[in-house]
Amino acid sequence: MTTTELAATSDATTPHPGRTVTSGLAIALVSAGSFGLSGPLARSLLDLGWTPAAVVAIRITGAFALLVIPCALSLRRTGLPSMRQSGRLLLYGMVAVAGAQLCYFSAVQRLSVGVALLLEYLAPVLLILWTWASSRRRPAVSVFVGALLSLLGLAFVLDLPSVLKSRGGATLDPVGVLWGLGAALCLCCYFVLSQSSGDGAPIPPLLLTTVGLGVGGLVIVGLGAVGVLPLAARTGSTALAGASIPWWLPVLLLVTVSAVFAYLTGIIAVRRLGTSVASFVSLSEVLFAVVFAIVLLDQQPTGTQLVGGVLVLAGIAVVQRGSARPRGRSVQD
Repeated sequence: MTTTELAATSDATTPHPGRTVTSGLAIALVSAGSFGLSGPLARSLLDLGWTPAAVVAIRITGAFALLVIPCALSLRRTGLPSMRQSGRLLLYGMVAVAGAQLCYFSAVQRLSVGVALLLEYLAPVLLILWTWASSRRRPAVSVFVGALLSLLGLAFVLDLPSVLKSRGGATLDPVGVLWGLGAALCLCCYFVLSQSSGDGAPIPPLLLTTVGLGVGGLVIVGLGAVGVLPLAARTGSTALAGASIPWWLPVLLLVTVSAVFAYLTGIIAVRRLGTSVASFVSLSEVLFAVVFAIVLLDQQPTGTQLVGGVLVLAGIAVVQRGSARPRGRSVQD
């Protein structure tokens, strides 16, 4: 974890030098893989009769229940968060956790999963533009090239050409597009809020994860209680990797691996790499999801998806290399 002094002077688009960048890339990939596992695990529960909101609710609230005691014990050492930190914690839970889930599922109701995911993963590009506007420093050309490669690759991984062709030329639902862009903005907030702020001691990853999941869980469960989100779950056996397994096994993995471990490592990765590079590495989550779908759901990838995977990885490498170079001249120069 970075020191307070390093966190205070770090730039959102400039990764930390040396071993921190190498370890940050490794941690970011592990986090993306953990998040990517959630798709096949959730699918096994959906096939059993769970609603998407119920899967999200058990994942978030279960993770919070596991972390609340360790977090309380750590607070005895670190002390309670400041008012400014408390506001950041609430915002993280409401926007980065609950908001992202709500916007994405609302988009899926009106758009195909592929289109909704592509809109959500515009977040890395939006972060580049936001950083450019806020710092008034133009990113390296290679960063834009890497962004284009990654988005093109993502479109192929999600088999977007086939998705659009199957729609018969129909126009996209504008409300669904707005929900998808809302998910992208929430994902941007996840990366920005995960970054150490420069106005004091950084929020410990354990505290940020625990409170964020707790607040997000309250929002999701609250929306379910008033009927905005349908909450339904069933017990019994489901199928995964060609075997019949009890319902609690994918739930356990969703909570421990795809929530607790994924969020903790994701926050650490953002603080080591910066928001720009970390957001592009997160695109590999889609690749991991495809691999896990092959192993656990026997869903074979197409040649188009394999080409897309290569493009995504190439784009990530180009962005990381471009972000590591000296920053360009100020727009004001």
